[in-house]
Amino acid sequence: MIKKYFYIVCILFCHVLYAQNNQSITIAFDNTPLTEVVNQLEEITNYQFFFQDEWFKDQTITVSFDNATIHQVLKGVFNQSSINYYITDDRIILTNNSFIYSSLPDGFFDNQSNQEDKSAVFYNEYESKNITGEVITIGKQNENSSQDYYTITGIVKNESTNEPIQNLVISTNNKANYTTTNSNGYFSLEVPAGINIIETNLLGYESTTKNVLVYGDGSLNFEVLEGAEQLDEVLIEAKKDDNVKTAVVGVTTIDVAGIKNIPVVLGERDILKIATTMPGVKTAGEGSSGFNVRGGRTDQNLILLDNAVIYSPSHFLGFFSALNPFTTGSLDIYKASIPAEYGGRLSSVFDIRTKDGNQTKFSGEGSIGPVTANLSVETPVFKEKSSVIAGFRATYSDWVLKAIDEENLKNSEASFYDGIVKYKHRFNEKNTLQTSFYYSNDKFSITSDSVFKYNNRLASLKWDHTFNDKNKAEVILVNSQYKYNIDYEADANRNFDFGYKINETQLKLNFDYFYNKKHKFKYGISSKLYHINPGTIEPTDGNSDIEYKSLEKEKGLESAIYIADLFEITDRLLLDLGIRYSFYASLGPTTVNIYEDGKPRNPSTIIDQETYGNNAFAKTYGGPEFRLSLRYFLAPELSVKAAYNKTIQYIHLLSNNTTESPIDTWKLSDFNTKPQKADQYSLGLYKNFDAGNIEISLEGYYKRMTDILDYKVGADLILNENLEQELLQGEGKAYGVEFLIKKKKGKLNGWLGYSYSRSFVKLESSIDEETINNGDFFPANYDKPHDFTTVLNYKLTHRFSFSANFTYQTGRPVTYPIGKYIIANEEQVVYSDRNQYRIPDYYRLDLGLNIEGNHKIKKLAHSFWNISVFNVLGRNNPYSVFFVNENGKVQAYQTSIFAVPVPTITYNFKF
Repeated sequence: MIKKYFYIVCILFCHVLYAQNNQSITIAFDNTPLTEVVNQLEEITNYQFFFQDEWFKDQTITVSFDNATIHQVLKGVFNQSSINYYITDDRIILTNNSFIYSSLPDGFFDNQSNQEDKSAVFYNEYESKNITGEVITIGKQNENSSQDYYTITGIVKNESTNEPIQNLVISTNNKANYTTTNSNGYFSLEVPAGINIIETNLLGYESTTKNVLVYGDGSLNFEVLEGAEQLDEVLIEAKKDDNVKTAVVGVTTIDVAGIKNIPVVLGERDILKIATTMPGVKTAGEGSSGFNVRGGRTDQNLILLDNAVIYSPSHFLGFFSALNPFTTGSLDIYKASIPAEYGGRLSSVFDIRTKDGNQTKFSGEGSIGPVTANLSVETPVFKEKSSVIAGFRATYSDWVLKAIDEENLKNSEASFYDGIVKYKHRFNEKNTLQTSFYYSNDKFSITSDSVFKYNNRLASLKWDHTFNDKNKAEVILVNSQYKYNIDYEADANRNFDFGYKINETQLKLNFDYFYNKKHKFKYGISSKLYHINPGTIEPTDGNSDIEYKSLEKEKGLESAIYIADLFEITDRLLLDLGIRYSFYASLGPTTVNIYEDGKPRNPSTIIDQETYGNNAFAKTYGGPEFRLSLRYFLAPELSVKAAYNKTIQYIHLLSNNTTESPIDTWKLSDFNTKPQKADQYSLGLYKNFDAGNIEISLEGYYKRMTDILDYKVGADLILNENLEQELLQGEGKAYGVEFLIKKKKGKLNGWLGYSYSRSFVKLESSIDEETINNGDFFPANYDKPHDFTTVLNYKLTHRFSFSANFTYQTGRPVTYPIGKYIIANEEQVVYSDRNQYRIPDYYRLDLGLNIEGNHKIKKLAHSFWNISVFNVLGRNNPYSVFFVNENGKVQAYQTSIFAVPVPTITYNFKF
């Protein structure tokens, strides 16, 4: 009888369990906290839940169920969380991340080496990896986990200011997997499943480590502290080991934090002047604006400030940069592997980013020098969510001109100012908005009859959105304007006002897609609208003999679509494959001249004219632009890289000067002016020593250019209605080798760079007057074969440091008169082939002493003094050589900018 009742009880018990597990549940939750969800399930079922409240902190859910089982409800509730569950009898045991197995895998005891349960392997790694301290669990373990790699995403912030940190390196402790943070501090890192030690590294910040147990994709945020040596190290700090590990060739990253230690003219910190100390970046000479990158012209550089083009990045005719060093956060210069998202220039991209403002407290920085003063301030708007940074800089340099013992200059004036404001707001972890506004203005008068004015105006808006761990996007809207003006007043009724203006507006949409460890995609689309007023002249009073004249305005549309794939084939071989297709249209309203084929372009060879209405396509150009590069590891700290870049440029700078001038003009490609094109091949060898503290690189390149612009002898480029009659388009070629060694930390730090490079131009045509130098290649105006620069900083104590930089360059080419003859009783000069000779070589030594204030924490402001001497040797370096016919003799004259040592002292403060 007892046995019979026992069977009945067992059957009833099993029936109850079956009924309980299959109980139909109908319930709805609307933004309900998970803790409350569990409490409600306990009330309507016979189950008791076991869990910890902190697992559910700030988590809510909106979901509904109709006649669902308890398993269906639990899966729906916890599907997007880190919670797993296990049902036993009338109890439900919840676990955070980990999974409770109801049975061991088949063959677990027979062959443990082949078992599929990774959790046991994960925990056995603790001892082998010397794991100590807290372990953070990421992802959600499940019974069918089989992936070898998962993705960790997060945000890195400055613990003191709550600002996102850009270019910080996040890696596993064995450096096998690494990435860098973007401008919003965001990162995405693929790591192997199981135990990992995640490290952060960036010059100026303390390194941090976190132990993580990875079961799946998840998030991990960092807050890092500024390091004590942030301002004592050399300024060049490429993203850690990127010189060896990435597939990028010919890129230089400049961190602005340390440029205060570099001696510069008149004590003004200048990030762009520092850029010219790196191999491959040159200028025509002291006081020159514009850059010649790897044999390219000054108009072949895309200079971006917060994604907006800055057309004239210098003040005071090139003596000072137009960028505020206190508000500038970083500068990346791409000389070879130009990312596919950038286009419109042949030679390089200068990507300048303004730093983010302080999100936690009011702070600022300033300097007072002999000719300029500078102040920047930053403050939170909504604490830990948004901030604003603003900087203003101005000069009081007129006293310098008045002090010069030259009567013509005593009545001269020169002044400039610039200002920038950036606002950034983080709505949440997935949405960030930032906007910038920049304005600069220059005014100078070297002669008493003319006043020159020029200014830049930029505005940018960027919205960053993170869809999920694998997909991100950014929308960028920018506007840039550059204009100049000449006010001329003389005694001969020739008073006039001349003006020029270029304006462009661009919209870009960029996407990042982290497909897997092997493939990371970037793709996007952009469109830019140009408006150019080539020139307007008008009389300034009723007595002027000048007549009003305004040239036909130019308009063009430049659009592009691109895609790039960072493809890791093996641990040794990495490919960066990109293609960009650009399209350009010259837009109406416009009237174009049709010239007779095979004849020189002049008024007599015009055979027809065509007129195009507003926004009609007068002429279109376009084509693919390939961006290909690879990296191959020869050893863990030694790699070889190669790259091929094809670029197209649809806008041209018109100038009769050797160097870029603020009164040069830009012209769009049109019916009679083709776009410039270039193909560049690069090869490099990269080696790191001393755990990445010492970097050595050797790069070679060859560049071929077509349809680059030049001019006929005596070309008239101002207010010319038929400008194409003065222009020539020819070939160019450039090649060179660049060597760089950098020591980034220690008492002695700095870099030494050398480049051997050549740049040539060929202007050949079937028409004699359009052929230069018999159609042979001749050196470009900026061809300087040898360029040697060294920048050193020696830390004497924590407060005192000594710095020096030395530069040597081959003199640039020049055309000399080599003879004379007489025709009709007039003496004529015979000139050499174009650029056959050279002006004397250039060399200069600068020295500086840097004195830090005391390092007490509780101070109103921290101070810093820089005492420097520019051109210590007093070298009379030639800027240009020109020739004058005096009394029947041709005399050569040389101009110099700084022929004597120039001492300066600058006071800097930070609060």
